[in-house]
Amino acid sequence: MPSITTVVFDADETVVDLSPAVTGALDAVLVEMRRLTPAAEALTVAELAEDWPAVFAAMSASPTPDIRRAAIARSLARVGLEAELDRIAEIFFARRFALSRPFADVLPALAALRAAYTLGFATNGNSRAERCGLAGEFAFEVYAHEGGLPKKPAPAFFAAVVDAAGCAPAAVVHVGDSWEHDVQAARAAGLRAVWLNRTGRPRPAGQPPDGEVRSLAELPGLLAGLLTAATPDREGQSAPR
Repeated sequence: MPSITTVVFDADETVVDLSPAVTGALDAVLVEMRRLTPAAEALTVAELAEDWPAVFAAMSASPTPDIRRAAIARSLARVGLEAELDRIAEIFFARRFALSRPFADVLPALAALRAAYTLGFATNGNSRAERCGLAGEFAFEVYAHEGGLPKKPAPAFFAAVVDAAGCAPAAVVHVGDSWEHDVQAARAAGLRAVWLNRTGRPRPAGQPPDGEVRSLAELPGLLAGLLTAATPDREGQSAPR
């Protein structure tokens, strides 16, 4: 197996602390809805948040910006504000990106890894690296639906990652929080995978990851261990695992 040359990171809930940003953006949307109509006074941010999974279930293969617009449209339809979609979507996205930040463990981990590996960023979502406090942190970035690229878990997404990395699939470690999209799909495409399991969830069924971490602070040590395990000893055999 080739040695690891490239480490690629998922965006949302892996390097980007998305939940507070979305909650803050929905709060800004609700403030504007209440300004426009008394009918919105009874609404809550939690109710607006429910519109995302309701729409996502029917549009999961669509570009993520389109799904968010549809969720906002569903929220506005609750109180007859459908005509305000374009303006309120702008409010949502402006606030969402203003609040988007990397997790505290991200920048130190990237700094520790950069000397030894090529670093990449690959996402299905709306999180552009330069708008989330991560400008200049990655050698390459891959975004679903740019140039018709399908979303993870499509094999074509990971083929684009490997092409951007310029190496064999097995030389790439994909790091992410989604068991299905970031572990199972990456492994199926021939990449190695590290599961970022910040909350200590039990492992679901399926092909195991090459490693699991609770924090990205653990990642440099884990990758060093993978390299050591794959290094031949003087007899030409793999070092003990």
